[in-house]
Amino acid sequence: MKLTITDQALKKLMEINNEEQLLLALTYDTEGCGCGVNGMPTITLIKEQTANQHQVECEQAQTVVQHQQAVFFNKDMKLDYNGATFRLSSPEEMLNPFISVQAVQQTME
Repeated sequence: MKLTITDQALKKLMEINNEEQLLLALTYDTEGCGCGVNGMPTITLIKEQTANQHQVECEQAQTVVQHQQAVFFNKDMKLDYNGATFRLSSPEEMLNPFISVQAVQQTME
């Protein structure tokens, strides 16, 4: 699995990152969706990697994904920022076009 972060997205991630080290997590948000297979791929900033997470190939920032959630992501993805929200996409599809800055920051608090 590979993630490319655009310059605009990386700049915004660095701006909202409250910690010295950026650790980005790809997550599959199922809150309010009814069951574990209904959800939305998203991103969050986290403080440290857990044992059930593994590294995602990404040159711009250390990125992880939970082993069980990796199936919900594509092999090649791009994270962009359009001035208001982050967008997670792949050559095949748009995974999540509306990832709010607040959602990315929520685990940092």
